[in-house]
Amino acid sequence: MATKSKLLEMLEKNRGVCLSGEKLAQQLGVSRAAVWKAIKQLREEGYEICAVTNKGYTLTEGNDILSSEAIRCFLEHGEAEVQVFQEISSTSQVLKQMAMEKKLPHGSVVAANCQNRGKGRKGRRFYSPGNSGLYLSVLLYPQKTAGESLTITAAAAVAVCRAVEACCGKTLGIKWVNDLYLHEKKVCGILTEAVTDFETGDIEFAVVGIGLNLYEPEGGFPGELAGKAGNILQRDENVDRNRLAGCIVNELLKEIEKNEIPKEYIQRNIVPGRWILIRQGETSRRVKAERILEDGRLLVIREDGEKELLQNGDVSLEL
Repeated sequence: MATKSKLLEMLEKNRGVCLSGEKLAQQLGVSRAAVWKAIKQLREEGYEICAVTNKGYTLTEGNDILSSEAIRCFLEHGEAEVQVFQEISSTSQVLKQMAMEKKLPHGSVVAANCQNRGKGRKGRRFYSPGNSGLYLSVLLYPQKTAGESLTITAAAAVAVCRAVEACCGKTLGIKWVNDLYLHEKKVCGILTEAVTDFETGDIEFAVVGIGLNLYEPEGGFPGELAGKAGNILQRDENVDRNRLAGCIVNELLKEIEKNEIPKEYIQRNIVPGRWILIRQGETSRRVKAERILEDGRLLVIREDGEKELLQNGDVSLEL
């Protein structure tokens, strides 16, 4: 690890605390001049590092720059690999490619400040502008079959809800199957992609992509999303995105160990009791959602009064 990265990790672990140049140099095994050079490089990248006379350097509390060093500080599984990009095509696409090229540890993460080809359901794009959201993908070896993939998505939904409550103080609702809502607007999308063994049906690995709208983008959401997409925070509300990313990963790794749909997934769901539109191919139909079963399937009542169980689907809420 380069001196700059090691220094940033030390500053992140001691955020708000002054560390002397001499102490930093000793722990890093470099000269004080090398420490100063690394400090200068970090400042040029946007980090607010204060130099206090006779005390040393400190990373200010207000810094909100995504970094692998900072995210690692919050992870409970230190063996995970973490990569952070300022801009990327798709965190899921990059992580999936990395996982196919080499064996990455369980819980490895790719995060980005901006995506230009963010992935949504049914081949749609997920709008991922810079400086307004958190976009990350997590690699899992879940020891599940393809038929149990819904448990992975449900675990991710619960993990994000818990992390947002802990880091942002906001309570989100889950829209079956994989969207999170606040004030009747979508603020998070989750997409689970799995590579399976054709003969056994077992999942070799899964990549869970998570896109969070933390703030309203500059200029607002584009036309097709206006009125549908929302944001979790206002611009005068702060959140440490590194801590939020770490918290999401920690909660996800806890939930993925379970072989059932989390009860919290059912309790937080905003779909039961409402009329919804289900899209299947080029057609859509109107049904009333009755309840979510323990296996995650949705029980609905058709307009003719007949009941039906849904394993998955593209669902829209009637407002």
